Amino acid sequence: MNLRTEILNGLTCHIADGLSEGTQPRCVVVLCHGYGAPGTDLVPLGQMLLRQPRMSGAVQFLFPEAPLTLEALGMPDGRAWWPIDMRRLQMAAALGTFHELRKDCPAELPAAREMLLGLIRQWSERTGVPLSHFVLGGFSQGSMLATDVTLQLDENPGGLVILSGTLLNEDVWLDRATHHKALRVFQSHGTNDPILPFSAAGSLRDLLNHAGADVEFLPFSGGHEIPHAVLDRFGTFVREIMGDGRTPV
Repeated sequence: MNLRTEILNGLTCHIADGLSEGTQPRCVVVLCHGYGAPGTDLVPLGQMLLRQPRMSGAVQFLFPEAPLTLEALGMPDGRAWWPIDMRRLQMAAALGTFHELRKDCPAELPAAREMLLGLIRQWSERTGVPLSHFVLGGFSQGSMLATDVTLQLDENPGGLVILSGTLLNEDVWLDRATHHKALRVFQSHGTNDPILPFSAAGSLRDLLNHAGADVEFLPFSGGHEIPHAVLDRFGTFVREIMGDGRTPV
């Protein structure tokens, strides 16, 4: 298995695949980590998926590191796509007022969006892989960025993966989602998530569904995490995208 690091559009990016030298991927999966995690946080997930049948020689994973460091907050390896007021988040979840946050649009979101959009364009041009064979996704804050980027695109990527994400920037997402009918989405969320409530994930699912997206929603009994059942279904989802159909290749 190959693992290397490059700078792509200003972002440190870890690249994992099992491709032979000179071979281009059939599918590129871009996964963005969550708030406070190191840039390598999701790399083991990609390495596990590459062990699944037909993945190693065809799929390439990109793991970009968020641009902001959280060293000043006591997390020297922690990164963020934008700052989060964790106390406000926790209070909203505890008081049942989390729905009031879904119209928030962090000031740093547009800059993060442009960095990731540029990375995707650069890699597509370099590899010759069209956007229709890209899967964009992430965990927690990373999945929010992936959702925002997907909805800002002029065409559908191959798929969107939302692992323990939530709804924000609602007015913009509601408008942009109407331009992405038939978007393939895989979304998972823990029913006991203490950070991003399960009900908020349902609101995001409903927004996408009502706009015409094809959302597969996988709830699981657990918290803010990626259990093995989700990882397995994620792998199948990627293989379906790669095979241009519902039947895994």
